[in-house]
Amino acid sequence: MTILGNQLELSRCPHCNVDTPQLTTSHSLETRSSENKNRRIWRIYKCNRCGGIVTAAALEDNQPVIEIYPGSNELDEAIPEKARVYLAQAISSLSAPAGAIMLSASSVDALLKAKGYRDGSLHERVNLAASDHLITSGMAKWAHQVRLDGNGQRHADEDEGLPTAADALKSIRFVQALAEFMFVLPSRVDEGIEDTAPTTAVGSA
Repeated sequence: MTILGNQLELSRCPHCNVDTPQLTTSHSLETRSSENKNRRIWRIYKCNRCGGIVTAAALEDNQPVIEIYPGSNELDEAIPEKARVYLAQAISSLSAPAGAIMLSASSVDALLKAKGYRDGSLHERVNLAASDHLITSGMAKWAHQVRLDGNGQRHADEDEGLPTAADALKSIRFVQALAEFMFVLPSRVDEGIEDTAPTTAVGSA
């Protein structure tokens, strides 16, 4: 249970993903709604590693946190397990950009294989998925504009410059969007259809 105190104890920083970050209070305030209700105590925390800001609220100081922004990087269970594990590891490896990009590529590979796209290079399969209308042409273009060449990283291609954390983050964001489009949104649509389906009255024909 996370408590609103001088230090915010999270397993990872939602910005830089460092393990057990040191998040210290920079500011605190109290807010209420326009009807003078919904009182909350807020604290603004700074990650001492990356400088990112995390905002958390509770009903009182030293009480359980009820809101936190930005949220955690937990991945939706609708994403196939292998792709989800690779993506989680990529997010946790931002401090090692080459490794994060390789893991991102592995996650894309697993996403495509889960839909039956197994033959050819990664970019060839992305293009085929676009031509089959599994993904949009814009997503295929995005794939070509981020660094997903796992082979280039593994073989230390001399013509390939070393990737930066920004490169890795762009790759991760692409994979997150691809997973959302291919698996998470369809899953939510299916759930919405099921939740809103008309029920048959008891005794009706």
